[in-house]
Amino acid sequence: MSASGRIVVVGSSNTDMVIGSDRLPTAGETVLGGSFLMAAGGKGANQAVAAARLGGAVTLVARVGADLFGDRALRGFEDEGIDTRFVVRDAEEPSGVALILVDAAGRNLISVAPGANNRLSEADVEAARTAIVQADIVLLQLEVPLEAVRYAARLGRGAGARVILDPAPARELDARLLADLSILTPNESEAHRLTGISVDDASSARRAATILREQGATTVLITLGARGCYLLSDHDRELIPAPAVEAVDSTAAGDTFNGALACALAAGAELSEAVAAASRAAALSVTRRGAQPSMPRLAELNDRLG
Repeated sequence: MSASGRIVVVGSSNTDMVIGSDRLPTAGETVLGGSFLMAAGGKGANQAVAAARLGGAVTLVARVGADLFGDRALRGFEDEGIDTRFVVRDAEEPSGVALILVDAAGRNLISVAPGANNRLSEADVEAARTAIVQADIVLLQLEVPLEAVRYAARLGRGAGARVILDPAPARELDARLLADLSILTPNESEAHRLTGISVDDASSARRAATILREQGATTVLITLGARGCYLLSDHDRELIPAPAVEAVDSTAAGDTFNGALACALAAGAELSEAVAAASRAAALSVTRRGAQPSMPRLAELNDRLG
């Protein structure tokens, strides 16, 4: 995998606080955990970092608080070579925080206090218009207000960029937004929420993807964890397998996938090739803990998973 190309990510930035334990608690239960990790996160920031580490020229449009977490986030973005001109410091709301529980099998539960992310606006996106209209890829998620997502998708589509939406956390998507997308990338639970189809294999993924295309999505990629990714478009209908690895933490695997997908497409890869590369990056990320700390760099990805 090699990478180049201009990518604009519009989305959230959080600080993740992660506790590992043998199992996840049930409602009302306290489970004594073991390890604790505090790391940079947020779906928008994660995807920006994933793409930057794989060689993409990345611009981030986001909001962080005027606090220590915001300071730390900005330093991290700059260290990764991400253009932060359009990251707004919010004086009224704190930076977002996510509390994450991870069990011994790498499964997780996540609760997020959005803070400044909830104030990302159309005006913030408009301020980044010059970057968006020059982008090859505009990458979006749903941890920020839907109005900002819709506006970014419209700007990107109008300028001829490929617009990718990771519909997480899942919510109802209107026909206008779907029409402005090039690629929709739900995971199993998000596909279930959007279609009512319980997705657990290639056959059910195909049914869910077909419904999403009928609703207006042009190309649908349903990520299936260790099973890989189901791709449905005008020209493709296939399950693209993921490399077999020993997972220790699935946090941000989807974000790694989306960032890597954007990076590969911006570099000119064919869609199925880009999906395979994104699956390799996501597989490597689940072999270590944390969101952004788990994301591979280009040389490492090529060396370890080809």
